[in-house]
Amino acid sequence: MFVINCGGVVVNQTNYWNPNDAPFWESKGKRIANRNLWISICNLLTAFSVWQIWSILSLQLIDAGFNYSTDQVYMLTAIPALTGAMVRFFYSIGVTYLGGKTWTFLSSIILLVPVLGVGWALTNTNTPYSIMVILAALCGLGGGNFASSMASIGTFFPRERQGAALGINGGLGNLGVSLAQFIIPIVITIPIFGVLGGAPQTIDTGNGTMSVWLQNGAFIWAIPIVVFSLLALFGMDNLPLEKPKLSSQLKVFQRKHMYLMTILYIMSFGSFIGYSAAFPLLLKGEFPHISTIQLVFLGPLLGAIGRPVGGYLADKFGGAKVSLLDVCIMVIGILGIIFFVQEGTKSFLGFFLSFLLLFASGGIANGSIFTMFPIIFGPMESPAAIGLASAIGAFGGFFIPSIFGWSIEATGNVSLALSIFVVYYVLCAVVIWYYYSRKNAEIQVDLKK
Repeated sequence: MFVINCGGVVVNQTNYWNPNDAPFWESKGKRIANRNLWISICNLLTAFSVWQIWSILSLQLIDAGFNYSTDQVYMLTAIPALTGAMVRFFYSIGVTYLGGKTWTFLSSIILLVPVLGVGWALTNTNTPYSIMVILAALCGLGGGNFASSMASIGTFFPRERQGAALGINGGLGNLGVSLAQFIIPIVITIPIFGVLGGAPQTIDTGNGTMSVWLQNGAFIWAIPIVVFSLLALFGMDNLPLEKPKLSSQLKVFQRKHMYLMTILYIMSFGSFIGYSAAFPLLLKGEFPHISTIQLVFLGPLLGAIGRPVGGYLADKFGGAKVSLLDVCIMVIGILGIIFFVQEGTKSFLGFFLSFLLLFASGGIANGSIFTMFPIIFGPMESPAAIGLASAIGAFGGFFIPSIFGWSIEATGNVSLALSIFVVYYVLCAVVIWYYYSRKNAEIQVDLKK
């Protein structure tokens, strides 16, 4: 039996937690699980916002007087993705030993270091680039929180509800990308912290000059970090579950399906985070005469909303079926983008709507693919599998913008990069169909759907 207090779950000698036990779930488990889910969402949303602050701040560094090259500015956008990818595997395993409450508190409160550091660095246009690189890397710690959060939350819910729960957790957490891209352009134009926020920078708008406080784009996240970290400390629980041995979790490296699922996760989450980083630059490059900075958040918003939808649909119809359909829709979105960037058919509206379709379908695929992990790997290996797949998938935040940049440099446009993505998505569709969806597939993910 559980007794709830402000510090978490206290168990008696039975040390019992089984959400698949219907009486236990209805009487106690559901309340505990939902409380932990919503606190996790708050912390994950903030972590994603910190992870992606450079996607907006980098756009105005040079205009604000920082003596950095264009390549250096792009690198500041890419570095957090690399850091987030590298730490995700360790975060997913670490949470299984310390517990959801302890890990969420520690991994959230540490984000104060990069946001205060970035804010301080942006108050001085003479800040060395090396300092900015270190701070950008520390922002990447926010990306690691996703793996630990997803590995933790799934254990709170019964099997038939895990897809929806993980979809809601990941989807609303992913909203942090959209939130950052919506809020930062607003707060940097207002001296909301007064003298405590430091002096503004001056930028040339083409029609004159204006003052901006770029540091506000970092300082603004300190408040939710503190609030939600404390909420985790006093409101979340460390479940009384058996601690999996590291050796048992590392067995996933011997599984063929670990690498197949990693390919699929790159297709879903890698696309989401990569396009989120590249979308502002692509809009600015393809349609420089149109002011789009207040529109870029819509793509990540649809992707984040699509994730819980994908989890729900996967619970209802099967993760493989939903994922296969969505990757086909993603191909349609890419083909639309290719069509609307060509001379003669170039259209901002067509380009923008095709990208929104790509974001939405990718978000749904992200949620549906995630539900396949517990079925394929089981409870002991799933945390490590999720950590490895999400770590490699997060590299999409670095490689997708890089491929776009390479395509522009080599050919003068983005069509080559988009064609590469089409081929990759078709490969992913074949993998889903052959290994998980067809009648004689090796693993019948949708057998009971």
